[in-house]
Amino acid sequence: VLLGSGLTVLSQPLMYVKVLVQVGYEPLPPTLGRNIFGRQVYQLPGLFSYAKHIVKVDGRAGLFKGLAPRLCSSAIGTVVHSKVLQRSSGPGASTPTLGTAFPPDSSFPLQPGASKKEPVSSLEQVLKETSREMVARSAATVITHPFHVITLRCMVQFIGRETKYSGTLSAFTTIYREEGILGFFAGLIPRLLGDILSLWLCNMLAYLINTYALENGVGSAPRSRPQSHFGGIQVLLLLPQVSTMTEMKSYSQAVTGFFASMLTYPFVLVSNLMAVNNCGLAGGLLPYAPTYSSWLDCWSQLHREGNMSRGNSLFFRKVPAGKRYVWE
Repeated sequence: VLLGSGLTVLSQPLMYVKVLVQVGYEPLPPTLGRNIFGRQVYQLPGLFSYAKHIVKVDGRAGLFKGLAPRLCSSAIGTVVHSKVLQRSSGPGASTPTLGTAFPPDSSFPLQPGASKKEPVSSLEQVLKETSREMVARSAATVITHPFHVITLRCMVQFIGRETKYSGTLSAFTTIYREEGILGFFAGLIPRLLGDILSLWLCNMLAYLINTYALENGVGSAPRSRPQSHFGGIQVLLLLPQVSTMTEMKSYSQAVTGFFASMLTYPFVLVSNLMAVNNCGLAGGLLPYAPTYSSWLDCWSQLHREGNMSRGNSLFFRKVPAGKRYVWE
């Protein structure tokens, strides 16, 4: 919990800027710069320029708006996640680490000479552990979502300089009075769907890579020198310093996790927009966003505008042709 809280504090300015970009708020005009290929293009302000603007307006403390409810969400979510995993584990079963469906004593990928029945049991183990992780994450997400909504609204207040959500407890009262119980769960469905899809994509891709790509490639090669057969040479070229199968599994898990998060980013964007949409804040109204009837309506409008990846990158933010942005 303490480690998670520390990481939450350190990442708060990054999330703050990301949320404002997701909403479509651009306080600074585009500037002429160069892309990674050296061509001159108009670019929107990046992370550091954006953060400097926030510091200029609100001081350094302004970068940590919404930190209190986010810390509550992180601490409660960690506890709920752990408790649900413990309840779902059988007697003596090991608890997988957060973010992975592979327990430490996992029996895959297959070792040379293993029986043909082992891949079936390994796949069943992955499905079982991923299902347990899905239930634990979903429970933590549902319980902590009200804090997530308050966090986002505290951040979006920067746009209109409101003080409507000035405290965590008062924010609960305000949301309940104006929107009822459902207001605490605005944007929950796309967030849940994104988390579940990301988890399954990450773990199934990692299982396929670990079982078939790494085992059939590097796993069957002598360790004294690299072999030139297909598969093994590719892995050895990419990871020349990796000497054990365990280390390569951790690399594959990180790569598949990044890939899954990229594919499911639109769910994160839609969830955050729905959490602040039409809540009485300037950032949730025109010209930043129309009033969406549902998260599917938000998705379709973003798709038509070509904004499904807005806020995904905070560097080299090229101004798309034909797009209009609102800046001060």
